[in-house]
Amino acid sequence: MTQVVVLAGGLALRMAPATERLPKSLLPVAGRPFLAWQLDLLARSGASEVVLVVGHLGEQIEAYLAAEPARSVPVRVVHEGSARRGTAGALRAARSVLAPTFVVTYGDSYLPFDYAAPTRTLRAATDALGAMAVWENHDALEPSNVAFSGGRVTRYDKTRAPGGPPLTASDFGATALHVEALDRVPTDAPSGLDALQAALAREGRLAACLVATRFHEIGSPSGLAALEHHLAGEACPPGAPPAKAEP
Repeated sequence: MTQVVVLAGGLALRMAPATERLPKSLLPVAGRPFLAWQLDLLARSGASEVVLVVGHLGEQIEAYLAAEPARSVPVRVVHEGSARRGTAGALRAARSVLAPTFVVTYGDSYLPFDYAAPTRTLRAATDALGAMAVWENHDALEPSNVAFSGGRVTRYDKTRAPGGPPLTASDFGATALHVEALDRVPTDAPSGLDALQAALAREGRLAACLVATRFHEIGSPSGLAALEHHLAGEACPPGAPPAKAEP
């Protein structure tokens, strides 16, 4: 049983002006709202329950779900509130409904893999608080931001600062966490999930779950176009690599 938490409360500025009036999760992709594609994928890929954490225009997501009651996986909606909390803060706001171990992903991510895999990796990793799905891409589609060795993420650095282990992989966009990891998230200021993951990596408490395929996303126009080609069974068009998901 895998609970998947989808962070879907961001402003999605890179997709403006469409996202000024429509949440990114409801952007049309190949003739359907993206959320419909994402929920179908999650149901096929091991999710037993989906928790949608919404913020910006979240009432539209609730209205969509109410109008489409027949779904392939149970969905619960949590509002992060009017204050901007950051991605880790949004997770903390949903803590009361989270399972002891859950997988977190983003409201613009379409990840064709087994969502239960990071959870299995975490359960097998002694003393780890999280397990990040990583794709060893060697800067092929985007700048790599992860180093891993011996089954652990040894460095997670989106700034790619000089020094430290070489970055050869990318954060795939799904991480399993023990709920007690959220004790580290500050309550008095917005906090990003990337900061929590980087801290766990520095402490040797973030396991690595290696993924063999690329991710897709709709956080950028090029990413949306590439996903539409993927859904149509076509190869991604040249010049349309995925930009990293924007929470």
